[in-house]
Amino acid sequence: MDARKKRNKFNVDEELDSPFDSTHLKRSFKYIKRYGKQLIFALFLSVVSTLLSLITPQFTGMAVDNLIPNGNIKGLWLMAGAFVVIVAAIILINRWRILITNRVGQTIISEIRHDLFEHLQKLPFDYYDSRPHGKILTRVVNYVNAVADFLSNGVVNIILETFSLLAIIVFMFITSPKLTLLTLATMPLFVGFMFLIKSPQRRARQKLSNKNSNINAYLHESINGMKVTQSFDREAMNYEIYGGLAQDVRNAWMRAVMLGGTIWPVISLLSNTVKLGIYYSAAANIFADISLGTILTFIGYVFRFWMPIQMLGNLYNNLINTTAYLERIFQVLDEPVSIDDHEGAYALPQISGRVEFRDVTFAYEAGNNVLEHLNLVAEPGESIALVGPTGAGKSTVISLLARFYDIQEGSITIDGHSIYDVTISSLRSQMGMMLQDTFLFTGTIMDNIRYGRLDATDEEVYAAAKAVHADDFIRQMPDGYQTEVRERGSSLSAGQRQLISFARTLLADPRILILDEATSAIDTKTELLVQQGLNALLKGRTSFIIAHRLSTIKNCRILYVADKQIVENGTHDELIAQKGRYYELYTSQMD
Repeated sequence: MDARKKRNKFNVDEELDSPFDSTHLKRSFKYIKRYGKQLIFALFLSVVSTLLSLITPQFTGMAVDNLIPNGNIKGLWLMAGAFVVIVAAIILINRWRILITNRVGQTIISEIRHDLFEHLQKLPFDYYDSRPHGKILTRVVNYVNAVADFLSNGVVNIILETFSLLAIIVFMFITSPKLTLLTLATMPLFVGFMFLIKSPQRRARQKLSNKNSNINAYLHESINGMKVTQSFDREAMNYEIYGGLAQDVRNAWMRAVMLGGTIWPVISLLSNTVKLGIYYSAAANIFADISLGTILTFIGYVFRFWMPIQMLGNLYNNLINTTAYLERIFQVLDEPVSIDDHEGAYALPQISGRVEFRDVTFAYEAGNNVLEHLNLVAEPGESIALVGPTGAGKSTVISLLARFYDIQEGSITIDGHSIYDVTISSLRSQMGMMLQDTFLFTGTIMDNIRYGRLDATDEEVYAAAKAVHADDFIRQMPDGYQTEVRERGSSLSAGQRQLISFARTLLADPRILILDEATSAIDTKTELLVQQGLNALLKGRTSFIIAHRLSTIKNCRILYVADKQIVENGTHDELIAQKGRYYELYTSQMD
């Protein structure tokens, strides 16, 4: 696969389910309502600041028309002092307002991220199977920042700038109705321009968010696969792919900025056109009844008149950005939690561990069944080994038991309770699971083992580690159980990671134990030690074990999974005697 084809894989833009409408903003207002009092007070401070700022142009007219011609030096000093006081008050009031809105904004960021993360915790495996994780991260981090800033500052500023514009127009009419009408004559041109660029701006911002999402997805995959990249000498090709995605981001950014940057030049052109008209009118003596002081005062208002218009233009750009981000955030929040407690679900009582699959059919994708009419019964305390070719559905069986996915047909019960009638929490809390993909979290070894049961004592953690013979190598480390584990356990060997994960599972003291390739990365000597601990642990617990090393499952009842069903069922000796598929698999490993 060449770099261009690889890049195209990551350059697939997300499709919006529907065009933006006001419902996205209305939904986002629930976060604003929680802080309505603070934002209303911030708006009040802004109004006071705006009104104070509109007083200052009057000082210019009074000075030019009255104080300076009459030589009133004392009046000029008093006016200068009043001006300083007003400016200082404006600075203090604005600082107070900024503190309030920033505090609210950061709180909104926290709440939106909390809602997103809580929802992500509930989404089923197939949600993460079907989309790049980097794109999910982009929504949780980048998009939330932009949205929260608009919700805390943007909404307040829209109201404020609208009020400022109306207040300035009132002051302008008080100063000179004729010049006000001259100024307002340019407004239809600006409004028409804004409507003209509305759609191109939105499309440009949506494209930019798509390109940022694409590059983040590729970066996330590249970091996770860095060892493979360097092993196969793929650095140059990956650099080329990343460079292409970065160029796409640059092009999309420049397009969005170019469209957004047209607002200020248009405002500047209209503002200077108005000023030119006023100066021309004064020079041509068109408005003979207007004094020089009035003209200078009005020019001050013209400058202020276009400031809220410019701000509203910028806020409009932010609104365009926010709508694109809100669409994606709400896409995540609207993603159905397909694996959830059904109505009337009850807590699964303490179980003995009888498991039954009855006529179970399951497919990850419609029309492509992985299992068909599968039947299985595990008695309490029985150890079941699932063997068979790769892709036959062994891991699927245990994933269905833990209800990571929902079946299409049939039923799965534990002690006669359908797993779809009980709460997921009560179901999984009585299971201990070690999946094929060993995952350790950033923290200490003690923290990772205790993840299996957060209220476990240190002694219980030590006992679990000893049971799987992890205690010896842990204590040989510089800080023992307090040794820091890097992300995904990269500072440990594969075998050490599996032993720690094994201890974590044992600590949970489950009634049903699930082990998926639990000994795949453990050497033969260590495997014998772990097997001794397992024999004691499995006693009295129903267990499901997937292992390619058939020597580890001789004491289990063995189910051979193939052709979407269980095709052989029996003990090791029984299946060897049948000389069927298990016999062929076992003898192939012995050669």
